[in-house]
Amino acid sequence: MKRFTLPRDIYWGKDSLAELKKLKGKKAVLVLGGGSMRRFGFVDKVLAYLKQADIETELIEKIEPDPSVETVLNGAKKMLDFGPDWIIAMGGGSPIDAAKAMWVFYEYPDIKFEDIIQPFSFPELRKKAKFLAIPSTSGTGTEVTAFSVITDNKKGIKYPLADFNITPDVAIVDPALAETMPPKLTAYTGMDALTHAVEAYVSSMNGPFTDPLAMQAIEMVDKYLEVSYAGNKAAREQMHYAQCMAGMAFSNALLGITHSMAHKTGPAYSTGHIPHGCANAIYLPYVIAYNAREKSAAVRYAAIAGRLGINEGSVRADVKAFCKKLYVYNEKLSIPHTLKEFGIREEEFLQKLDYIAGAAVSDACTLSNPRQINKEQMKRLLNAVYYGMEINF
Repeated sequence: MKRFTLPRDIYWGKDSLAELKKLKGKKAVLVLGGGSMRRFGFVDKVLAYLKQADIETELIEKIEPDPSVETVLNGAKKMLDFGPDWIIAMGGGSPIDAAKAMWVFYEYPDIKFEDIIQPFSFPELRKKAKFLAIPSTSGTGTEVTAFSVITDNKKGIKYPLADFNITPDVAIVDPALAETMPPKLTAYTGMDALTHAVEAYVSSMNGPFTDPLAMQAIEMVDKYLEVSYAGNKAAREQMHYAQCMAGMAFSNALLGITHSMAHKTGPAYSTGHIPHGCANAIYLPYVIAYNAREKSAAVRYAAIAGRLGINEGSVRADVKAFCKKLYVYNEKLSIPHTLKEFGIREEEFLQKLDYIAGAAVSDACTLSNPRQINKEQMKRLLNAVYYGMEINF
């Protein structure tokens, strides 16, 4: 038996943020990131709408990119002191992911982080509060997913927390928030959305409910990402919806080793953090080449290629052309093709290769990858990504 879970309500379109005026409750915490939502006036709008709803609101601000375990626990303490019946998170993936994890520790103060790192191990939520998410970036889809990515800075590892309990109750997908993204963020988040949709479509957990969402998201990204990157507002709106559909797909079909690798390499190197969407964009063509040696996966990649107008006469040729298309995406979006090009030092890459390969194989996303992979194969794949080598294993 499989399960398909989405938020009960998704409000989308121009001025959908105003739906907050109708929210029923007494107290809310508003979880925010680094300050862009305040600078662009969206925090004031939200607070005004909640005031009209007669909801007392307290803020938890300055959630860092790739939120840490410490940030989550500190936020949960603030929630315990305030006692909200709504948790509202607004911004990119980081504040929404952080708020999801805070929710668990707010409702269960005695639980330990180690207790929830196994997929689908969360206790029952909604004893104290419901959850509302408002995305400002067009990539993570976290406003509709059962996932939260939290970083253990001591270990240098990102943990993809997964449980249907943390699927938000309400999502507000207002395109006005996405119009504020700078070009680089537009590129990274757009490729993150594409990776979500592609991995969901070929996942071992794919199905008739997730396939249409994944494929529609892929077609929309192909049509709108480059124009959105150039600043077109109409394209930004469509990308905001595309990433939400990709989120719905992967929340239920799960992901694959592109994300396993991104989770484990993102915070691992001293030369600087690899932004999640950038890492996915770099890894995706290599992972497709690896997975496509599994016939059933190759057929599904070829189906994606066909929907994008690629018809080279054979499954193998279609998959190869699809990978080439992804390289072109990256070039147009100023995304590097290899980890070496990104700037990771060779000595450090080789020093950490064995550990990172093992951690990536153990990542929760590896379980639903369409082709199995062991540690030695993962090391070869990471080597290929670092040096830009062809996949032939």
